[in-house]
Amino acid sequence: MPSTSISTSMRSSVLSTYACSCAFSVSPSSMRSSSAFRRIEVAFAGRSNAGKSSALNTLTNQKSLARTSKTPGRTQLINLFEVEDGIRLVDLPGYGYAEVPEEMKRKWQRALGEYLQMRNSLKGLVVLMDIRHPLKDLDQQMIQWAVDVGTPVLVLLTKADKLASGARKAQLNMVREAVLPFMGDIQVEAFSSLKKIGVDKLRQKLDTWFNEIPPEVLPEEDIGE
Repeated sequence: MPSTSISTSMRSSVLSTYACSCAFSVSPSSMRSSSAFRRIEVAFAGRSNAGKSSALNTLTNQKSLARTSKTPGRTQLINLFEVEDGIRLVDLPGYGYAEVPEEMKRKWQRALGEYLQMRNSLKGLVVLMDIRHPLKDLDQQMIQWAVDVGTPVLVLLTKADKLASGARKAQLNMVREAVLPFMGDIQVEAFSSLKKIGVDKLRQKLDTWFNEIPPEVLPEEDIGE
């Protein structure tokens, strides 16, 4: 059985040290390809126009780790990115895009729910939402799924550069107040890929999650049909 330990040099600041080596791993249509392993995963979720791909590229100091597009809904699979052995980022399908067929929407939503509630290796969820239009119904559903199974959540209010400083602070405080009823481990921060607002806080949170040693992980449930 392979060891679950992560070297001290890796654990000190995983994203700061290893960002440039982060690489695409696999893009399964479901999680059936997963076998028994011990691994730490942090998932990124958000509406199709929330700036998720841009955030991942900024986070890892890469221009095209995650594909960006002016067409919302481009990410239609669960994309896995290896940061280091035993550590990976998970780019979940964007949700809420009106032009996606209803059957596809249902498939994505089912896969997202099952992933968040059944993935033993998931140590944290980053939910991205436009700071000007936060906490839509599906955003709240993602948070609720995570809270229900005790997964900590980092809410990133993206495109924070679109608001003046005062309006940005007011919106940040409003969302922090609004998530209190979820009664979960939820942190809310303003974020901008363009202006690098909140990038350090995102990396600090990921380092905290990556420093957790994962428990014994059994063969995982199949996710998605």
